[in-house]
Amino acid sequence: MQFIDRAKIFVKAGNGGNGKSAFRHEKYIPKGGPSGGDGGRGADIVFVVDSNLNTLLNFRFKRKFIGENGGNGDIKDQFGKSAEPLEIHVPPGTMIFDAESGEKLADLVSEGQREILARGGRGGRGNARFKSAARRAPTFAELGAPGESRELLLELKLLADVGLVGFPSVGKSSLISVVSAAKPEIADYHFTTLTPVLGVVQTDYEKSSVWADIPGLIEGAADGAGLGHDFLRHIERTKLILHLVDASGIEGRDPVEDFHAINRELKKYSEHLATRTQILVANKIDLPTASENLPRLEKLAAEHDLKFFAISAATLEGVEDLKNYVASWLDQYVPEEIHEETPIFNLDSKEDIEAISITRNDAGDFIVSGKSVEKLVAMTNFDNEEGVRRFQQILRKKNLDSLLRERGIKDGMTVWIGDRGFVFSD
Repeated sequence: MQFIDRAKIFVKAGNGGNGKSAFRHEKYIPKGGPSGGDGGRGADIVFVVDSNLNTLLNFRFKRKFIGENGGNGDIKDQFGKSAEPLEIHVPPGTMIFDAESGEKLADLVSEGQREILARGGRGGRGNARFKSAARRAPTFAELGAPGESRELLLELKLLADVGLVGFPSVGKSSLISVVSAAKPEIADYHFTTLTPVLGVVQTDYEKSSVWADIPGLIEGAADGAGLGHDFLRHIERTKLILHLVDASGIEGRDPVEDFHAINRELKKYSEHLATRTQILVANKIDLPTASENLPRLEKLAAEHDLKFFAISAATLEGVEDLKNYVASWLDQYVPEEIHEETPIFNLDSKEDIEAISITRNDAGDFIVSGKSVEKLVAMTNFDNEEGVRRFQQILRKKNLDSLLRERGIKDGMTVWIGDRGFVFSD
């Protein structure tokens, strides 16, 4: 399966159904009152964590998600049907960002976790809802409110217990292939692994852990060299890092310097990541030249207070001991305090709804922006005279006339609210 860990999509929640303007016309009720029902709510866009998924590949082929509109209200106070939420399934570890602002909106990690990322518009109220002592026979009804729409960036960070890091060709793919059922491509050239590989490592009938073979890092990875950022972020959620070095030095590299180089990249990318528990694993000890470097690597591990294992993924020497130690370490693992900031995402923030701003465009027109006034425009039926009067009354209550005068508006100037223009008149 192709591994896709980033996607950009567009979501649009359903519009609310329109309210109905109607009056009772029944036998024996010659002067029936208003009986128009409300419209139904539009579909919310809901993201759901599905552990059967492990990639964002589906979003390569479908990038637009539109929720159903609510049903329209009807006569005899009948309400329109609300639309069912549109569920979008994503793998565990998916983070969702607003494409325009970059704000993190959701961090989806647990099976079944649900987050609403765009709310459906509420249904417009029927004319029966506007009956009062002063207004006995209202003729107007509201249109349904538009559903929210936005562009979203999806980013997947692997949820693995153990992350394998190290330079290319140190044997990470070979190790994960012998401790799990994962079958990554293995060859004698650099960058055989171009996408992360997950393997489930079984230690007994009841216990298992997930190991991630992170593609080989290179110097400059934290600055984006190679595919550095693409790889480094997959290490962020691992509990434990297995830092593999090539003890044989057969590639002409110094394993001690490689250890320092990789840790410099981890620290540059994230100070918190650099403090993650590491185990230093010297691989390829079956090769003759490994004996020259093993004492240096043991000393290096002692200097940094790291657990040290010397193994050969080719002959399996030391592999079982490493696997069992990792299992016992994970048994005693206490979750770290989460350092990632997850902004509180409140779709119904009163402050956002009430805020009104006034700007000018190049033509000198006044642009009025704000959730409440834009929603009012969208839900007003301007073909109904009584509905228009109500619209004007609400704008006066919001003090919009005074705000526009303070900004220097004159008779005959154009005011835009949403996609509709109005001529100002005192």
